[in-house]
Amino acid sequence: MLLQKLCMRTLHTTRQLCVSGAGVGAGMQKSALAALRKKTGYTFANCKKALELHNNDVQQAEKWLHEQAQSLGWSKATKVADRVTTQGLVGVLVSGNRGAMVELNCETDFVARNDTFKRFVDHVSRIVLHYTDLTEFDGDLWKLGFDSDALKNLATPQGGNLGDHLALLIGAMGENASIRRALCFKVNNDLRLAGYAHPAPTNVGTIQNITQVGKYGAIVAFRSKQEFDDVEFQKSICQQIVGMKPLKVGEYEKDKPAENKDDETCLIHQEYLLDADKTMGEMLQEQQIQVVDYHRFECGEKTQRELAEIMQNQQRQSSN
Repeated sequence: MLLQKLCMRTLHTTRQLCVSGAGVGAGMQKSALAALRKKTGYTFANCKKALELHNNDVQQAEKWLHEQAQSLGWSKATKVADRVTTQGLVGVLVSGNRGAMVELNCETDFVARNDTFKRFVDHVSRIVLHYTDLTEFDGDLWKLGFDSDALKNLATPQGGNLGDHLALLIGAMGENASIRRALCFKVNNDLRLAGYAHPAPTNVGTIQNITQVGKYGAIVAFRSKQEFDDVEFQKSICQQIVGMKPLKVGEYEKDKPAENKDDETCLIHQEYLLDADKTMGEMLQEQQIQVVDYHRFECGEKTQRELAEIMQNQQRQSSN
């Protein structure tokens, strides 16, 4: 249901089908037409055509509408499959002890800013988050990464898999798109999660149950001795990770500060973005928070697997 509303608008564009409610023939019950439109969200013209083809059988008409939408989407997806997708969005969704972060790509920034594309980012985020419910574990922290192929094969409550829904998006938007990667977190016991996407609306802390979208994202797993959540400070931890790109949390006993603070790769030794007179580690100690794990996404960045493949290809070329 997510994208079928828009996708079906493109199925029929002939003048014959562009009629008003007054043009409904005597052989078609208005109640059937109203019921089909309310149930599916498809356009008046397409619902009218579906009922005409199936003798006002709402169930069969609905099935036909879904099949047509899917066929159009896959056809369009096949035609544009070779187009490069360098734009897109990162989505971050945290709900209680669960979190999901996804990256979806498209061809143009115009489409990335479109509400339909943003709704699909939310859709994928919630499907990924759902898979954390299927996993039980005894430890404090569990996380799982998904590549593009794994994501497209995830089943959805609406029917079909995410690959089918992606095809509908492509059919609706008219340009290539891809579900590139995702990561889900689940924590137990005294661990908690915070998430943030940048750029974010002003005066907004870490958000629960709403998918944040931006060009960058971070999810942090942490312990806190505070009685009340300081969402602004939790947000600042995520902002630090987004802006400063630490490679690890760091340990005071093992990791010494870098000579040049601009080269610092340990989170605890980095200069705190909101107060240059303090380190991130000092702020964490003041707030009685321990960062246990985190992950950062940047839209369009090379993943570790992609970088490894590039290096392997370069080595093969140099050896030939």
